[in-house]
Amino acid sequence: MTTGMATTEPPAASSSDRAGLRHRLAERGIDARLLLLLPGLVLVIALFVYPFVYGLGLSFQPMDGGGPFENYRRFFGDAFQRATIGKTLWLALPAALLNVAASVPIAYRLRGRFRGKRLLTTILVIPITLGTVLTAEGLLNFAGPSGWLNRALQGIGLIDEPLRLVNNYWGVFFSLIISGFPFAFLLILSYLSGIDPSLERAAASLGAGAWNRFRLITLPLLAPGLATTFCLTFVLAFSVFPSAILVGDPTGSTRVISIAAYQAAYEQYDYPFASTIAIVMGVIELAVIGVVLAARSRLYTGTTGGKGA
Repeated sequence: MTTGMATTEPPAASSSDRAGLRHRLAERGIDARLLLLLPGLVLVIALFVYPFVYGLGLSFQPMDGGGPFENYRRFFGDAFQRATIGKTLWLALPAALLNVAASVPIAYRLRGRFRGKRLLTTILVIPITLGTVLTAEGLLNFAGPSGWLNRALQGIGLIDEPLRLVNNYWGVFFSLIISGFPFAFLLILSYLSGIDPSLERAAASLGAGAWNRFRLITLPLLAPGLATTFCLTFVLAFSVFPSAILVGDPTGSTRVISIAAYQAAYEQYDYPFASTIAIVMGVIELAVIGVVLAARSRLYTGTTGGKGA
């Protein structure tokens, strides 16, 4: 019996050690629930990390030889290719700013309860379901040389010749506004809906006017949401491709950087150079996002009441 008791003590001690280890790991946030992250991590690695690493490596293998940075030297040494950066930023930055700026007052008004709110919200977000091709077709029919707008303006005698609103910079810009506004509007409406309305009511009870309530209470709480919304809408606008061809001037003012990457990959079949252009795109996007988030953290360090925070 003495021998049997001696053989049962070690398993009990081992079980106690395992329980203690699990407890210590749980205190650090490490437990079995982390396994729920595994499917997402696999997808991120397969769909983002691997393609990025593969493309990055490919960009250092120029088809025509030279050093590993030959493709980068070729891109930045060619004014025609280098100009695509400025053209894309000239489209993406104003479009993202305008989408965010236009969304704030509309979302601010729609955050309350009133009759017809759902219908109005639905109408505002419908463009997000249209797709680029339908949006471009609508723009051509509305703002083209023989579109409704030009015919109406000529009919009432305001203009003698049709306004050029498509197949140039403005066609792509309007397309980015139409497709990007619903996205920005929904994000900002979500942030605004999460801000406690009792804060504004308390300020109103102390005599603060509508502008001061918005400027001193709502806007600071909304600042993190504005920064996030700008970053997301900017990334969408910076990667513009179909609109730049359908309603833009793809050989001139709207030859954006994505068109340069497409031409390198599928017209010249120079995949290493196309990967180089894609990496440049990613670096520029990360730089702009980094600047915006750095400005946000410098200007506002508190918490936000927005749901998306």
